[in-house]
Amino acid sequence: MVGKSALITGGSRGIGAETVRLFVEAGARVAFNYRAARDQAEALAAECNGAAAGRGGEPGPAKSSGLRCAAIEQALNSPEDGRTLVRKAVAALGRLDILVANHGIWEPEDVPVNEMSEAQWRRTLGVNLDAVFGLVQGAAGQMLRQGEEAKSLGNESLGEAESPKSEPQGLKPQTRFGANSGTAEAVPLQNSDINRVIPQPPEPTGTACGGALDESAVKGHIVLISSTAGQRGEAYHADYAVTKGALISLTKSLSTELAPKGIMVNCVAPGWVLTDMSAATLADPVLGQKIAAGIPVGRVATPREIAGPVLFLCTPLAGFISGEILNVNGGAVLAG
Repeated sequence: MVGKSALITGGSRGIGAETVRLFVEAGARVAFNYRAARDQAEALAAECNGAAAGRGGEPGPAKSSGLRCAAIEQALNSPEDGRTLVRKAVAALGRLDILVANHGIWEPEDVPVNEMSEAQWRRTLGVNLDAVFGLVQGAAGQMLRQGEEAKSLGNESLGEAESPKSEPQGLKPQTRFGANSGTAEAVPLQNSDINRVIPQPPEPTGTACGGALDESAVKGHIVLISSTAGQRGEAYHADYAVTKGALISLTKSLSTELAPKGIMVNCVAPGWVLTDMSAATLADPVLGQKIAAGIPVGRVATPREIAGPVLFLCTPLAGFISGEILNVNGGAVLAG
């Protein structure tokens, strides 16, 4: 992740905070937002910057300050809030390679749908879905612009185009069907023919057995955080479940649209995780035992166990994964 710049929303606590820590540990420069938890956010940024300095890492995100991790105060209630946060992150980091849309709200009190207020419904959709739309808009636009700028700089550095080299001739003859006769005939295929019919993956770099894939064609990564509630629904929390289900559909739509342009979009769908948001429910002697009993591994997840898969999806090791809904729920929900 060295040289990569990431924006992680909801990064001051829980899954977001562990994701911030893990990305910094992996060498990335990170910006994250907070709404009200200023003390927690500033403590996390100081912790990450201190750890990075101790490892002797490269200069940080804000060139003038030399920091590796930046906390940004920004509420996320609307599409414009999302776009604003992207602009602030780019100003702090200089560029944007990764977006992790992790923030969200969940009402801990059960509310029957016939009693749910429109204000609660709108508030949940605004934070969990509308703001994500704005984040994706801003991040995708930034990543595409960076790709075009890099392409232009590359073309300028080449100067006058060299004469095209002739393709090697005489590749192993392949069997084609004659256009008119319907019979098979041996026709030597050129490299250009093969690449046109079967696009080739990037050439590995490094050693033949252990080299990392070349990410030159990848303009960015987007990871949306959904939930098992978006896969199977959640009674008395219809507002939350519908937003998380929408993120799953959004992931698939964005992958179809953006993967051909070099932006890989995936989703992580956690089950129960021990965070500030779920702590009261999990601490309940009846509900806590009931929740654990419904998880085949017999316990809830730690935030780091969610952060790890998020990091993986932003590495070259996940270079052929796009549009995937990665279930991280201890086997509680087996959904595609």
